[in-house]
Amino acid sequence: MRSIATCYSEHAIKVSDSYCSGPSSRACLSPTLTPSMPSAITCLYKVKLCSQKTLLITLTWGNKLINQGLTITLGDNNISSPSKFTQDSHHPRKIKGTKLFQSCNSKIEAFWDLSTASYETGPEPTSGFYVVVVVDSELGLVVGDKDEDAILKTLKTKLSMAKSSLVSRSEHFSGNTIYSTKAQFCDTGVAHDILVKFSGDEDGSKTASPVLSVCIDNKKIFQVKRLKWNFRGNQTIFLDGVLIDLMWDLHDWFFKEASGVAIFMFRTRSGLDSRLWLEEKYLEQKDQDKAGFSLLIYAFKNPG
Repeated sequence: MRSIATCYSEHAIKVSDSYCSGPSSRACLSPTLTPSMPSAITCLYKVKLCSQKTLLITLTWGNKLINQGLTITLGDNNISSPSKFTQDSHHPRKIKGTKLFQSCNSKIEAFWDLSTASYETGPEPTSGFYVVVVVDSELGLVVGDKDEDAILKTLKTKLSMAKSSLVSRSEHFSGNTIYSTKAQFCDTGVAHDILVKFSGDEDGSKTASPVLSVCIDNKKIFQVKRLKWNFRGNQTIFLDGVLIDLMWDLHDWFFKEASGVAIFMFRTRSGLDSRLWLEEKYLEQKDQDKAGFSLLIYAFKNPG
């Protein structure tokens, strides 16, 4: 008997197949169209310590006018009673530093160095930085590209490393209805360029019948027309040997004048998983080692 995952993959859009011919072989983005820049990016990491204790560590990168800001939040496996520590680089003395506090019945030490950080688009640094979270004298999370010697010099000791994985990434946009990011959906895959746009037609002009286009690695994967009728929906993509559900909800964007927000969600799943929108349940499923990864794009009509 074939597995359910095999059946799903037969009906999913295979990204490699979409490159072969037809409209999907054309470049997704015209040179005259500029993607929106993210105003906030939130990364949720699941950390499993040697003691088998599991924590959720959230890093939120946000714009502070012309400066960058970082918020570190810790919570237990049920996302209850989170402890938040905010580092605002608006103050030069806080571009590099440490913080010691208690959270989730653990001793937490946070170390960060953004003094030489480089930024391309948005508030998340791309190079020249590190953020380290130590939980009960164990390296819970290490993010950044600073060399290991620099980090060990900061920690003044070599610690055991916990198992960590990125389970969710959320990005907030406002401005043009073109949203660009990168995502790696499995450990054995590569980082893919993801672009979502919804507009009147192929050249971006406004008409009464908006169109949603989704592109991966600059190739159009699929298109949804008549969005005011199809404002919610989902499509399955087969990429890097993984099934990925893409779900969109544009109801509030079209039917709420000022506070409209469009939501797009890419989420890996097993063939047995039929829950699509319930992200909290997805993160709390019984087998936490198979939690997978989700990418959420929040598009706001007006800046928050």
